[in-house]
Amino acid sequence: MVTTYDAIILGCGEAGVFAGYELIHQNPGLNILIVDQGQDIYKRSCPIVSGKTRECTDCKVCHTMCGFGGAGAFSDGKYNFTTAFGGWLTDFMPEAEVLSLIDYVDKINVLHGATDQMYSTDTPEAKDLQKRALEHDLHLLQAKVKHLGTENNLRILTNLYEGLKDKLTFRFQTAITTVSKGEGGYALDTANGERFLCKWLIAAPGRSGAEWFSEQCLALGLTLINNQIDIGVRVELPALVFEHITDVVYESKLIYRTKQYGDKVRTFCMNPYGHVVSENVEGIHTVNGHSYSDPSLRSQNTNFALLVSNRFTEPFNQPYRYGKHIASLSNMLAGGILVQRFGDLIRGVRSNEHRMSKSTTKPTLTAAIPGDLSLALPKRQLDDIIEMIYALDKLAPGTANYDTLLYGAEVKFYSARLQLTKELETQLPNFFAAGDGAGVTRGLAQAGASGVKVAQVISQRIQAGL
Repeated sequence: MVTTYDAIILGCGEAGVFAGYELIHQNPGLNILIVDQGQDIYKRSCPIVSGKTRECTDCKVCHTMCGFGGAGAFSDGKYNFTTAFGGWLTDFMPEAEVLSLIDYVDKINVLHGATDQMYSTDTPEAKDLQKRALEHDLHLLQAKVKHLGTENNLRILTNLYEGLKDKLTFRFQTAITTVSKGEGGYALDTANGERFLCKWLIAAPGRSGAEWFSEQCLALGLTLINNQIDIGVRVELPALVFEHITDVVYESKLIYRTKQYGDKVRTFCMNPYGHVVSENVEGIHTVNGHSYSDPSLRSQNTNFALLVSNRFTEPFNQPYRYGKHIASLSNMLAGGILVQRFGDLIRGVRSNEHRMSKSTTKPTLTAAIPGDLSLALPKRQLDDIIEMIYALDKLAPGTANYDTLLYGAEVKFYSARLQLTKELETQLPNFFAAGDGAGVTRGLAQAGASGVKVAQVISQRIQAGL
């Protein structure tokens, strides 16, 4: 069966949702299809998040990663108003335009129920914190941030879905096998034999579709630029340790350059009073974290990622597979997510059930299996992480406590970046790329902004009759 649309959006994550929102609002009546291998927002239900099981049940399509809202749907919904991190959109457009797009995405969220409350680093308390961090060679990145909360994030996405479902065509539980040049534009073939045709194509595959998208681009003859992969652990400790930081800036982005190797290590996705959770990326279990706005749903712990950025050069061109391999080692050892006390790691002993029972920090991811991270993570990355923990301990005493918990592995996958124009158009006409899975962004704010940008470019061309 062949169906023709004016535009097709491949992927229903943050970039895809906002591309669809902007495209239909700029062009009422345009025939738009958004296709995703996951479920709609009402049917997305991770058995772990809902409390039905402690362990991942290996759903055929991960509800946490795929479906309306993408991987961000079950995140704690942090929007960072900055170009200092969260993506590479300033490689394509001026900083002022990127910030304007992020503000526009925020206004859409507010219309659908987002909070107006914002944390800022432009306060005397934040500047004092920044100075104290610099005294220990830690660099606190400046950014305004909104914390929507995991439960509120889902509510906002539900409101967005309700406003779009009668204006666009959604096809969920639909896996695209190939993307090719088709009649008057592009053709997308599905696993069940359907074919969709369009003139305008926006690829926003999300992190779970990054490797598949890279393969499609190579088959289309598109030039790929090696992108980085971030490998590390998720740290969990008593919330009191970081309270003097998170009460001021909430999302503290701290960067450290290690003395041993000169590698960059950064904190990422800090979740005060949050919960550590697992994700399933194409059968590989990785770790993540989220937090709620509702005080009754909070824990007594704070968690955050420590990530080492790895950028590869030729001839190596498979950073995504490298990251999956690292994550699979911890899966092999633990049958899923591995957890180890920091003190056990330093002593060179494996955490086991007996040692974990003595821990004063109680894990929020109870399904994690005690083990030895030194058998899963490469020595260089592990050395970097240990050095960073000791550096953080100077700013937040207690970070390097014996009972600080380290979960592994945390891996952030990004597609090898396409060669794109300043309008985020590929080397093929009317074929655009947006979001994390296309290697353009790595966060909710810039992902949404990139989706809006390509929708605006297409709208301008449509209205000009091109």
